[in-house]
Amino acid sequence: MRPHSLSLLVVLAGAVATSLPAAQVRPGIEVVVSDSIGVVTGKRVALLTNQTGVDRLGRRDIDLLRGTPGVQVSLILNPEHGLRGVEDRSGLHDTVDSATGLPIYSLYGGTPLSAISALDSVDLILVDLQDVGARYYSYPPTAVLVMQDAARRGKPVVVLDRPNPIGGVAVQGGVGTTRAIERVGDLLPIPMRHGMTIGELLRLENDVLGIHARLTVVPAVGWRRAMYYDDTGLPWVRPSPNLPNLESAVHYPGVCLFEATNLSVGRGTTMAYQVIGAPWLDTGAVLPRLRGGGRWAQEGLTGVEVSGVTFTPRAPTDGKYDGMTINGIRLRVVERRRYDPTRLAVLLLSAIRGAHPDSLRFDTARFDRLAGSPELERAVLAGRAPESIWRAWDGPLAAFRRLRAKYLLY
Repeated sequence: MRPHSLSLLVVLAGAVATSLPAAQVRPGIEVVVSDSIGVVTGKRVALLTNQTGVDRLGRRDIDLLRGTPGVQVSLILNPEHGLRGVEDRSGLHDTVDSATGLPIYSLYGGTPLSAISALDSVDLILVDLQDVGARYYSYPPTAVLVMQDAARRGKPVVVLDRPNPIGGVAVQGGVGTTRAIERVGDLLPIPMRHGMTIGELLRLENDVLGIHARLTVVPAVGWRRAMYYDDTGLPWVRPSPNLPNLESAVHYPGVCLFEATNLSVGRGTTMAYQVIGAPWLDTGAVLPRLRGGGRWAQEGLTGVEVSGVTFTPRAPTDGKYDGMTINGIRLRVVERRRYDPTRLAVLLLSAIRGAHPDSLRFDTARFDRLAGSPELERAVLAGRAPESIWRAWDGPLAAFRRLRAKYLLY
C-alpha cells in the first residue's frame, strides 16, 4: 500500500474511534459517506457488494452512495450468492437491480471480469463485503480477482472495511500455500482462521500476490480486535444462506472441512455448521473416543460442548441425506475466546475415522483444497495422533502471524 494511503487510515481510525462509545461500530460505508466523502465525490464508481453491504440501520450501500451528491454508481459487481445472498448454486447470470435499474455483473457465472467493458469507464472500484474470518470463504478471493483486474486497468480500489465477525485475535489452523488466484474457487494462502478484516486481508494479499493495486482501506471505526460481531452493535445479516447466525460462523473454520466428506454439516436445517452427521455415524462410539483421548484431547474440547443429536436435512444444497433422520454430533460454543474450531475438527476427524474406518469417505481434491494441502487427509487416514497433526501447523502459523502484523489496522 502506498504510504499516503496508510497515513490517511491511521488518522481516521485513531481520531474518530475514541469519540464513539463501545459497541457502536461504524462500518466503512458509513465512514466514507460521513467523514471521507472526498474519496468518492466526483467519481464514477463500480461497487462490489451484496446483502451484507448495509449500514447500522440496514440501508444498502448502493442507495447510500446514490443518495450522496457527486457520486455516480455506474455498475454493481456481485460475488457468490448474488445481490440478496439467497442463491446457493453455481452459474449465476448477470442481471439488473430492480430498485435502481443498475446493471449487476455476476462474478460467479456471469460475464468474465476481464470482459466487463463498463469497468473501463469508472474512476474507482469500491469493495463492501462482509467476510466471515475463514480461508474457505469466497468473498476475499473474489475481491482479489477484482483487485487484479483493477490493477491491469489502472483503476484504484477502495475497501469499505467491516469487522471480522469471529474476532481479530485468534489465528488458527493449517495455512494454505496457494500462490495464484485465478478463479473464485481458489483459496488464499492464509490460515483456516486468519483473524483479519477483509480490508487488512486485501492489503496483505496485494503485496503477497504481487498485485500492486492502488489500494485504500476505509476503516470500520470503533472496532477492536477482541470484538465478536455481537459486540459491535451492528445487525447480523446472513453473509451466505448457510450461515444463519454467529454461532455457526464461530464453528465454520473447523466444520467446513467436513463439507468434503460424506458427513452432513447440517445444510437444510437451522443448525448449519453446528452439527455433523450421517446415517452410519454411531455417536455412542465416536463421543467416548472424542472425550477420552487424554489431556491434549481434553484441552481441544475447551470452550465447546459436544453431544449426540439427530437431525433431518430438508432440501440441503449439498445434496446430503435429504429427508433422512440421521445421527449426529452437536457443537455448542460455551467459551468462544478459548475455543479453537480447527483443533476440534482434527479431533472429530480422528475419532470418526477410528470408530468408522470403513465408512468415512473424503472427496480428496476438495478436502485437500480446503485443508490447504494433502497432509491432513493423509495423516487422518494413517491414524496419526491428532496432537501431532495439529502441532505440525505451529511453524506456518507463527510465520503467518509475523507476516500479518504489518498489515493490521486495528
